[in-house]
Amino acid sequence: MTDTQRQIYQTDGDRYEALIAREDYQGNILRALEEIIAPDGLDILDLGAGTGRLAVMLAPRAKSMRAFDVSEEMLRVCRQRLEASGLSNWKVEIADHRQLPVANHSADLAVSGWSVSYLAVWNPDSWRAELEKWLGEMKRVLRPNSPIVLFESLGTGNESPLRLEHLQNFYRWLDETGFQSKWIRTDYKFESLEEADELSRFFFGDDLGNMVRRKNWIVLPECTGVWWLKV
Repeated sequence: MTDTQRQIYQTDGDRYEALIAREDYQGNILRALEEIIAPDGLDILDLGAGTGRLAVMLAPRAKSMRAFDVSEEMLRVCRQRLEASGLSNWKVEIADHRQLPVANHSADLAVSGWSVSYLAVWNPDSWRAELEKWLGEMKRVLRPNSPIVLFESLGTGNESPLRLEHLQNFYRWLDETGFQSKWIRTDYKFESLEEADELSRFFFGDDLGNMVRRKNWIVLPECTGVWWLKV
């Protein structure tokens, strides 16, 4: 997680959404979730919702959808996308993973994509305590025996999964805590090589942008881990 990416989350929601709109063109994220739990009629929380990747996908099937993020810029785009859906069963709010404005035992499902891991990445000296605090908050807001489902990177530009060095503490904690896991492909499909180069370079940096250009990747491979736990 570079300082450049952290800045993007605060200032460049539209361009970030342009990248995310190309991800998972085969629809594997929803299929993976449905293998764990059907989202129909559930009260769902999306943690670190960003521009609404999961919230927009799940809101049409949810009883209620509450999307949280610490970035108002990300939520600005998320809000626009949910408004465009014509649905009225959602709320978008600024909140930290560890302290949600949610009543006790009021949700059936918590999802989070590419976000909870930052509790470990951004807090290298207290990462375990931060993750434990987050898990305690999940136990507070979820109804008994309700699942948490997390999506996290196992390598962009990789055709098989790779546990990334900067996420090793997070992966290990998930294993120790009893999360089950599997992995899926969430490849990006761009409209042109120029778009693939520009958007991948924008977020992931020059090394990946150069690889996209060198390999003529209009479809950029990506592996994603799916972890889940009932609390």
